[in-house]
Amino acid sequence: MKDTHVYKTALEEMLKNITEELKTIGIHNPNNPSDWIAVPEDLDTEEPDLNLAADSVEEWNERTAIVATLETRYNGIQSALARIETGTFGICEVCKNEIEEKRLAVSPTARTCMVHLEEENSLS
Repeated sequence: MKDTHVYKTALEEMLKNITEELKTIGIHNPNNPSDWIAVPEDLDTEEPDLNLAADSVEEWNERTAIVATLETRYNGIQSALARIETGTFGICEVCKNEIEEKRLAVSPTARTCMVHLEEENSLS
C-alpha cells in the first residue's frame, strides 16, 4: 500500500488551483458536482454592434473549450482524491497491479499503469 499523504497534499493543491482558475471563466453547476459551465465575459456596451457580437461568440467558444479542458482535469483530481479515500489509489484500473511510482509522481491522477497507459482515456 502506498503512502498517499504526499499525493493527497499535491492533489488538494492542484484542486485548489484549478478551482480558482475555473471560477474566473465559469460557474460550478449546483445540480451536478462534476460540471462547470462557461459564463460570458461582461460587455461594457449598450449599443448593438455586429463586430462586438462576433467577438463575443468567438470568446464564448474559447471560454467553453477552456472550461471543458479544465473540467476534465478537475474531475480527474476529484476522482484521484476519492480513490485515496477508498484505498484504491495507485492501483491500475485495468490489471489491478500497482501503478509505478514514477508515473504517479508525474501524474497523480493516473488510473492505469504504464502498460495500460493507452487504455486510460477509454475508461469510464
